[in-house]
Amino acid sequence: MKITHCRITPIAFRDPPLLNVQGVHQPWALRSIIELGTDTGLVGLGESYGDKDVLEDLEEAREAVLGLDPFATNVLRQRLSEVLMPRTHAGMALAPGTHGNKALEKVFAALEVAMLDLQGQTLGKPVHEILGGAIRGNIPYSAYLFYKFAHHKDDPYAPDPWGEVLTPEQMVGETRQMIDEYGFGSIKLKGGVFEPELEIETMKELHGAFPNYPLRIDPNGGWDVGTSIRAGRALKGTLEYLEDPTPTLEGMARVAKEVSMPLATNMVVTNFAHFPEAIRLGSVQVILSDHHYWGGLRATQILARHCQTFGLGLSMHSNSHLGISLAAMTHVAATIPNLTYACDTHYPWQEDEIIAGGKLKFDGGSLTISDKPGLGVTLDYAALEKLHQNYLTCGIRKRNDALEMQKYYPGWQAKLPRFLEGTG
Repeated sequence: MKITHCRITPIAFRDPPLLNVQGVHQPWALRSIIELGTDTGLVGLGESYGDKDVLEDLEEAREAVLGLDPFATNVLRQRLSEVLMPRTHAGMALAPGTHGNKALEKVFAALEVAMLDLQGQTLGKPVHEILGGAIRGNIPYSAYLFYKFAHHKDDPYAPDPWGEVLTPEQMVGETRQMIDEYGFGSIKLKGGVFEPELEIETMKELHGAFPNYPLRIDPNGGWDVGTSIRAGRALKGTLEYLEDPTPTLEGMARVAKEVSMPLATNMVVTNFAHFPEAIRLGSVQVILSDHHYWGGLRATQILARHCQTFGLGLSMHSNSHLGISLAAMTHVAATIPNLTYACDTHYPWQEDEIIAGGKLKFDGGSLTISDKPGLGVTLDYAALEKLHQNYLTCGIRKRNDALEMQKYYPGWQAKLPRFLEGTG
């Protein structure tokens, strides 16, 4: 069996006006859907970022996958390393000092998922069995909360079901709505938006309203060291972990020495080369994996072993995504014994879907792993074409939350850290 064609379809789907340290989500989120077809008629699916740079890298890598047996992932990686020169662009803003060939990792991850889907379909086994077998049948996910505007600046007549969320009281309401609908058992807030005092108050309100729920806050590097220490001390006994309060390994290490809760990251440890310095400094205690930029599902398993070796906790990061990515996340999560925290997911914020049968369903805040061959999902081609047409007409080619925020606040500039009170 050989891979005979590689189809890459950029798509755009509606995204609410969710606030973060970089600004506010644009009305359209971009993704790419990858289809690897074979001479036997099977088609494997992958999903990745949809920014212009990533699409260019995927196009450049297209020839590397053609002619390969779907099981030849090592050969694919070697070919891609020759095609893609070291680059750091695409997909997400990383903190200062991070490095590595993220283009290679992102492209390989997208194609590896599609190849694993083909492997599973060929053998009649789900991807989690291809990865060594599931050690759990249900994967818990976390309620992922955002401060948000009621509607997009240029789209005032298309309100979403969540409404405006700019106060602690409104955030409690958003949380209750999400838990009631999806059954999540833990709670994460995207912070770094307002003055730290308001976000501390929000977390305390959430703790009071949901006293038995593990809580997390992620300022995305928006606080300096002094602010992070003050906030961490104020939230003692409230958080299961504090995620990326400040934007460097050195800063995180200083904060870790002064606060009681673990520090987590998906910004300052983003590839294996960051481990030695992170361990030496004691910068983080929890790593958030993400197969989209760590290099795929098997790389995520390797990351889990690294965390186990160095005594670090493991969670899972999310970006705006659809069902192919969620299926892949769930398959690999099922195989990792030390994934002891509920995984992040933006999925409740997304109304569109391109998989047949519509959106995947949470039961009690968890997804049950599929026993269907491969990923267990197929494409709804009519929905895919609709979202592709959205891409062609939306006018967005690279995510820019700061540009969207400037529609509300002219002169807005994204910066890390945003909230300063001295380094403490």
